[in-house]
Amino acid sequence: MANIAIQRIKREFKEVIKSDEAQKCAINIELVGDDYRELKGQIAGPPDTPYEGATFHLEIKVPETYPFNPPKVKFLTKIWHPNISSVTGAICLDILKDQWAAAMTLRTVLLSLQALLAAAEPDDPQDAVVARQYKENYPLFQQTAQFWAHIHAGAHRDNSDFAVKVRRLQDMGVVQQQALVALSSCNWEMERAIEQLFS
Repeated sequence: MANIAIQRIKREFKEVIKSDEAQKCAINIELVGDDYRELKGQIAGPPDTPYEGATFHLEIKVPETYPFNPPKVKFLTKIWHPNISSVTGAICLDILKDQWAAAMTLRTVLLSLQALLAAAEPDDPQDAVVARQYKENYPLFQQTAQFWAHIHAGAHRDNSDFAVKVRRLQDMGVVQQQALVALSSCNWEMERAIEQLFS
């Protein structure tokens, strides 16, 4: 990898770890091995959002052409959000694509993703099912996002009605994540979820 990119990543790495935001906003970054191109990011769910109290892990792959091209970032932690795939963790965010600028840093990326959790863009979705729920039934979207944050990311707010439905499907032999996806995408209507899973 070009020396310029490695020097830059090392500097940015320190910038994230030593920044005030690292403590205040709970963002973090770490090496996966000893390769500065393979990083793991961490962001806390912002307050007053369904993700509050949750911690999300990110895979960050830095290209050799960095900082002239953006890092490739995806969520490793499952999340229910219009701009993040509930299946793959792929992210729809302009600065990770055509709006990237060489002046941006890994810190910018982490803070931008945190901001995205607080301000979704349902008209430019990565996950059409989540975006539809967000636009058609926002309170249900919030409850679903909260429940996913509880199940996958350690948030403290639980929803016992949702948990009972997931357990009922698990009792029928459905794996927890499959049950969660089916119920979430069927607006927690048990019959529709069963039809989707067993048809």
